[in-house]
Amino acid sequence: MDVTDRIKAQLSSSPVVLFMKGTPDFPQCGFSAQAVAALRACGAQFKSVDIFEDPELREALKRYSNWPTYPQLYVNGELVGGCDIALEMFRNGELKKLLAEAGAVAA
Repeated sequence: MDVTDRIKAQLSSSPVVLFMKGTPDFPQCGFSAQAVAALRACGAQFKSVDIFEDPELREALKRYSNWPTYPQLYVNGELVGGCDIALEMFRNGELKKLLAEAGAVAA
């Protein structure tokens, strides 16, 4: 399976996927930690992918998404954005609404 197929497989495995540095319990950067905190504050069920475990995926995802930094938050296979966008959406209530629409938050 080539790297693009692996990315697509990850995205199809869960309504909400966070490509991040580290894991939700042990994030390896502050931006990843903040994105996880926002998702958890919304009560979201999400899948995380540690980009440090797959250097080929880490580089390919930047081209796939046309987004140069991590974390990258996807909902229903679509890129939402990085930490700044996720936090802004969290603050204004849009993130929880989007997550609820995706079925990732209990009503």
